[in-house]
Amino acid sequence: MGKVVMYSTVSVDGFIADDNDQVGPLFDWMSSGDVPLDETGEVKVSQASHDYTRPYWDEIGVTVVGRHVFDLTDGWSGKPPAGIDHVVVVSHRPMPESWDPEAPYHFVDGVEAAMAKAQELAGERTVEVAAGDVGGQVLAAGLVDEVAMDVAPVVFGSGKRYFGSVDAQHLLEDPDVVIEGNRVLHLRYRVRR
Repeated sequence: MGKVVMYSTVSVDGFIADDNDQVGPLFDWMSSGDVPLDETGEVKVSQASHDYTRPYWDEIGVTVVGRHVFDLTDGWSGKPPAGIDHVVVVSHRPMPESWDPEAPYHFVDGVEAAMAKAQELAGERTVEVAAGDVGGQVLAAGLVDEVAMDVAPVVFGSGKRYFGSVDAQHLLEDPDVVIEGNRVLHLRYRVRR
């Protein structure tokens, strides 16, 4: 079974979006360089960010998101982001009626069921869990192996928290990845067991 990584770009004060679900300058780092991060060439980052992010994207087999993220992005129009094979959506509601049933999206009720489905689909590859409420629930359930953050130099003051509504202490190891890119600091921590 592959590892489980909770991930998002985050403000210095710990938010993944403002109160209105706007990300503002959080993703400026994805247009702050001259090295294409994907085949479209639309996302260009620094060499340091490319050398960290591209291998990470390549190891992801499945991304787990909440229904809120799915609705905000319109499910990325049925094509998982960053070349990921599958998306597991944690939702108490069924997939939208107009949704293409052939799209590699799986709607599951509850984080434990979502993680079981994601690990089945990912095999030995990484399961990425989107930070926020669902990510916090997966962390609280003890199912996260690593926490990865791309810290952007902005302070939101309030908004959607990286760890969602987690209200218990969780210890992390010292960071095993600390990489400075343009407009971003890439950090990665193992969850202490």
